[in-house]
Amino acid sequence: MRAEGRAPRRGSVVWRYFGDARNMLLGPSLLVLQVAHPVVGAGVLQHSNYRDEPWQRLVRTYLSLSTVIYGGQRGAEREAARLRRLHETIKGVDDQGRRYHALHPEAYLWVHATLVQGGVDAHRTFGHPLTDAQIAAYYADMRQVGLLLGLREHHLPADWASFRAYYDERVRHRLEDNRAVWDVIDSVRHLKKPLAVIPSFVWRPVGAAAGRLAYLVLVGALPEVLRDRLGLTWSAAQERRLRRFATVVCGTMAVVPPPLRIAGGRIAALITTTLAGRGERQQPTTGRGQVADGVS
Repeated sequence: MRAEGRAPRRGSVVWRYFGDARNMLLGPSLLVLQVAHPVVGAGVLQHSNYRDEPWQRLVRTYLSLSTVIYGGQRGAEREAARLRRLHETIKGVDDQGRRYHALHPEAYLWVHATLVQGGVDAHRTFGHPLTDAQIAAYYADMRQVGLLLGLREHHLPADWASFRAYYDERVRHRLEDNRAVWDVIDSVRHLKKPLAVIPSFVWRPVGAAAGRLAYLVLVGALPEVLRDRLGLTWSAAQERRLRRFATVVCGTMAVVPPPLRIAGGRIAALITTTLAGRGERQQPTTGRGQVADGVS
């Protein structure tokens, strides 16, 4: 069965805000939230090379998300199908003896939920909070994206209030301290060179400074209950540093025309949809079904 769902329309709230460059600043905290889910954490530990290639993984994730949001209906459907095919083989038994499958709807929904919440949090932290009306429209469109990705109607909370109740419950009762979480945190605190050609003596001070800032944002953006569960400290001084950084980001982005704030995402989507279109002419698209309720 083909997945349902509608790609965001040009000019919609999701179109204008999801691909904003500021959202990238919350990337590390969203990854921690994702891998703190036991199914996601186990899958990443056993099937991913993100510890060796963190920058490459970041680029792939950015290209994928940009395609779903800005690639139009056909491009978004094609990318959603690719993601489902990719996750079909990610399964196994975790270090506590629990069986898992990446396409289990509870885990698949959680990853989507972190991205939904992340878009709202990024603008509240580094810009201007979305209005209630904007959030309602944003969630309605992101719910359509969830359907497009293969989730079903009954998997997705009906509205923003229901989503917030679901999200808080998952954070409080489902997320856990695990090795994948600390691998992510360690990779943020000790950033690897994005390009091998960068001399080590140049990257050493730059990477150290960037790592400290990324760690500050990571910890500050996590829900307090998860921060406490992981034993991560957060002081008033750290909060002030984060506020100062957020003020700088907000002031900088205020002079950037709105179309340029999402230009990177639109360009990335254009590249991936063009390349995928060429490949599609030689190989038909498959795997366009929904996420199954009974995945084991």
